[in-house]
Amino acid sequence: MQEQNNGKLVLKLGAAAIGMFGFGFALVPLYEVFCDLTGLNGKTGGQYTEAESQQKNADRVVTIQFLANNNAGMPWEFRPVVRTMKVHPGEMNSTSFYVKNPAKTAITAQAVPSVTPFMAANYLHKTECFCFDQQRLDSGASMDMPLRFIIDSEIPEDVDTLTLSYTLFDITEQMQGQAATE
Repeated sequence: MQEQNNGKLVLKLGAAAIGMFGFGFALVPLYEVFCDLTGLNGKTGGQYTEAESQQKNADRVVTIQFLANNNAGMPWEFRPVVRTMKVHPGEMNSTSFYVKNPAKTAITAQAVPSVTPFMAANYLHKTECFCFDQQRLDSGASMDMPLRFIIDSEIPEDVDTLTLSYTLFDITEQMQGQAATE
């Protein structure tokens, strides 16, 4: 009788371990969906189309600050061309970020955006952004990467400053691995 109870316990514990392992894998996509829906973690939505453009609010000014960071091991020089802009909600705005690859080899990068305050991410709409695609630079090459955006005219009155931060990640190895499997 004791051996039968031990066998059932082992099966239950094994099933629980497998369930927790599966749940661990499901957490990342669930978290991404949750952040996209709520704007938590400063995640911005996808590309915004100009057909959705809004009425400009000339009576209000919002300050937007731009930050650029490199992930560990990313050798690129990366900075905003303009660090701060004062914009009117509903108005189309343009700026760019400068990058230079000082490495001796070509590098492919992906920029990941983040907005603070987090709840304001839902009010920043990008129509063109270097973060939508991977960026490849040959050794010694440089470029200005464009950013076009609109601050939603429905942005809450208590939000007068947004910070848009980008972190660049070196994805060269992942892209080479992906090309090798195709």
